[in-house]
Amino acid sequence: MPPELPADLARQVEAALREDIGAGDVTAALVPAAQQVRGRVITREAAVLCGRAWAEETFRQLEPRVRLTWQAGDGDGLVAGQDIFAVAGPARPVLTGERTALNFLQLLSGTATVTRRYVDAVAGTGCRILDTRKTLPGLRSAQKYAVRCGGGDNHRMGLYDQVLIKENHILAAGSISAAIAAARASAPQVSVEVEVESMSELQEALDAHPDIVMLDEFSRSDLEAAVALNRARGSQVLLEASGSVSLETVHAIAATGVDFISVGSLTKHVRAIDLSMRLEFGDG
Repeated sequence: MPPELPADLARQVEAALREDIGAGDVTAALVPAAQQVRGRVITREAAVLCGRAWAEETFRQLEPRVRLTWQAGDGDGLVAGQDIFAVAGPARPVLTGERTALNFLQLLSGTATVTRRYVDAVAGTGCRILDTRKTLPGLRSAQKYAVRCGGGDNHRMGLYDQVLIKENHILAAGSISAAIAAARASAPQVSVEVEVESMSELQEALDAHPDIVMLDEFSRSDLEAAVALNRARGSQVLLEASGSVSLETVHAIAATGVDFISVGSLTKHVRAIDLSMRLEFGDG
């Protein structure tokens, strides 16, 4: 079952349409107002579908008489050449909304697809794949929805829902333990994570009892040592590996026993899925 849709979905679509249409679609105006059209959208490559609601919202805002009939749902795997949905209705709004609808679908399906590859790569290890805040401005909730459709988990949505203490915060606070104590005092309602870059920093972090420790650029042997230390202490702290993660390395990292692996490229290195809309025009 697809995850819950973002609350700002309609605003994202509204902004995209405004950006594309401006004062009006001067090309669609060449088409007779009564002209009807039907067609289908296909994928030219294997993918994980994501973005149905954005496509539907695009045409809802333009013309509610445009009808979309779906052959797949968010999170479903697609094969090259597969129909995704059929479209029918007045030609002008279909032509106007085509690019915006496909932009959302190809972007979000791209994020869901690469996420699924990472999730499949760590299957059986018990490790979870996380995204990051390295998202396209204005589309964070959409991309994080796509990560969930691909089987991944969301790290914090923003700066408001989890403390993440990094190097500069530690420098400002004076130490890892001081930064964690300050975080507990200032934001007791959210979880606290701290980033460490060495085994000695990990030891200090574990002594201060955060909820999560991010192991930044740890070697595989150091990751194994970190997991062993955490278990030996009987700690409830969760461990997250971060840095230099790829599809080629992710399984080996997961096999060290870490709880999470964060992958910024899920949302940062966007490669859109190749989609195509094919239309047939009929009488009005």
